[in-house]
Amino acid sequence: MLELTNKYSIKKIDDLKDFITIIYVIIDDIYQSITPTRIKNRRNINDAILSDSEIITISIVGELLTIDSEKAWLGFCKKNLKDLFPILCSRTRFNRTRRNLHAVIDEIRKSLTSLLGYRAQSVRVIDSIPVPVCKFGRAHFHKSFKVDAAYGYCASKKETYYGFKLHAIITTDGFITDFVLTAANVDDRDAIWDLTETYKAIAIIGDKGYINKYLTPDLKAEKEIELIFMQRNNSKNPYPKQIRQCIFKVRRRIETTFSQLTEQLNINRVLTKSKLGLTSRLRTKVLAHNLCYFINKLLGKNINLGHIKELVFG
Repeated sequence: MLELTNKYSIKKIDDLKDFITIIYVIIDDIYQSITPTRIKNRRNINDAILSDSEIITISIVGELLTIDSEKAWLGFCKKNLKDLFPILCSRTRFNRTRRNLHAVIDEIRKSLTSLLGYRAQSVRVIDSIPVPVCKFGRAHFHKSFKVDAAYGYCASKKETYYGFKLHAIITTDGFITDFVLTAANVDDRDAIWDLTETYKAIAIIGDKGYINKYLTPDLKAEKEIELIFMQRNNSKNPYPKQIRQCIFKVRRRIETTFSQLTEQLNINRVLTKSKLGLTSRLRTKVLAHNLCYFINKLLGKNINLGHIKELVFG
């Protein structure tokens, strides 16, 4: 299993191949530790051209380079990364295997969370972000997610959209510890129960969307969770100024994280045609975000997607 301080030491990332190698080593180490034998030794696995760890690594790096086209990214790998991946499987096989590994990808994310010690931290920030599956004008004709998607309203953009909503809990320094995907019409206050299923005795800071006179005492009674939310301007019992400033400062962290997910990882650009494909892509994107956080910790400095792209395009 990984040891943050002793086993890994990254001094410098010179090029894209260095970055891919680092991602692969981390992914494969965790994969070997947490993946059940029935998945590792499944039927015909010895005939596979790419290992599961290689497929997950290729998927993560493609997401970090904001390459939404799987065809374009695999074409790039075939042309420029032959020394790392001498032979690539077909795009159909690659896509099918990645979708089937969605649960493993999520377990790797959870293992990384435990490795960094975030399970023991007592404060979280909660919020949600829209994940539209098409332009609003095409919603009536959209068929791919007809059963699962719904109409929802995004208060920050003041617009109605059609699709899903990603609810996330992050640490106060931006690491995503848990998330759930719901239809766009699911209230944030309802999704909080699924998000906090594995949590007890922590404090969660939310925005005004989590105001509910029954939710706070229920969370406190059932899970010992303190829900702290930003109050409305006309609140009868406002927080002191110092507390309001502290909440506002912490809340900015999740807004930065969501900005990274949307602008750098294209989390609200849905090109898949199935719920399983969407789940797989979202889990890969969140793991990619958290891996960058982890590598930053190892490097002792910040790397961003702009830097990664420079490694590719010069």
